[in-house]
Amino acid sequence: MAKDTRYTVIGAGNGGRAMAAHLALMGFQVTLYNRTPERIDPIRELGGIQLESYEGGPHGFGKLHLVTSDMGEAVAEADVIMVVVPSSAHAEIATRLSLHLRDGQIVVLHPGRTCGTMEVLKVLNDTGCQAKVIVAEAETFIYASRSEGPADARIFRIKRAVPLAALPATRTAQVLDVLHDAYPEFIDGVNVLHTGLNNMGAILHPALTLLNAGRIESTGGDFQFYIDGVTPSTARVLEVLDRERVTVAASLGVRARTALEWLRLAYNVRGQNLYEAIQNQSGYYGITAPKSLNHRYIFEDVPMSLVPIAALAQRYGVSVRGIESIIRLACFIHRTDYWRRGRTLDRLGIEELSVSELTHYVNEGVHPVAPVLVAA
Repeated sequence: MAKDTRYTVIGAGNGGRAMAAHLALMGFQVTLYNRTPERIDPIRELGGIQLESYEGGPHGFGKLHLVTSDMGEAVAEADVIMVVVPSSAHAEIATRLSLHLRDGQIVVLHPGRTCGTMEVLKVLNDTGCQAKVIVAEAETFIYASRSEGPADARIFRIKRAVPLAALPATRTAQVLDVLHDAYPEFIDGVNVLHTGLNNMGAILHPALTLLNAGRIESTGGDFQFYIDGVTPSTARVLEVLDRERVTVAASLGVRARTALEWLRLAYNVRGQNLYEAIQNQSGYYGITAPKSLNHRYIFEDVPMSLVPIAALAQRYGVSVRGIESIIRLACFIHRTDYWRRGRTLDRLGIEELSVSELTHYVNEGVHPVAPVLVAA
């Protein structure tokens, strides 16, 4: 039976295909957009996506309403726009969307990484978008997923609870209400400082990739990323980075979850330490490592997650030497300056804000320097 809310999924990578197929199987009208038509030609020809899943999970052929590379066509009928692209593309997607958004639409970043909604709203306002929309972000991607063929997707696990927040936070309840029929797993994430600083990908992805760099290059990623790649020693590094993230959050008045608490919330797994908890997460089994170091775990998560956390730390007086070390290693390996390319505070429009002003902005949408930043 068809359901009323009309969804557009932006991005036809592993996650976008999994989300589009699952929404379609649930009975929603789903449009799938991807910038390059070649990537979605097989899906267009089939009229949908074949979804495989874990035992008891969603599976079958998800028939799509429309598959397109035209952004205007993609969002014309949408009530909710699900952005499932690397966060390094959020600014570009926001620029493209700004020409086509209409009043009342909801844009959700899956996930926002760190400060994603701030970046998107600033771009929308800088480009002169007049549409009254709500922009929200998920703390993490709801699926653990992969794809093997051009028109299929596989879900390894669906997280049982995913915090979500809108900017301002006064709009979060409205977004949760609209999404509830499809995703009851989304819960109130308090505000986007909470979702951004509870960004566990920032801790897990870059460090594990860099600490396993030799193995990735010598094997082409032929090992289980979280199971083989997380050893007692690498887990101890992750624990240091995690403590730094939690300390940055505390400087902003945010009680961030530790990695152990997050694993318990998202997957209901426990352990005496981070190494044990990760090894106990059955959904991580079968997920292989990146095939090369030219991977979003570095080129996305470093500038879009670690750089803004480090920038907030510097602004509000917190030492994050571990996080800074991971950023520097990424710069060395990729021969680029992620500090300059990342989400710096000036790019987010918050470089002049005190802690109380920043908190007021994310909660109420009131920006003391540039109040036009909030689109709705």
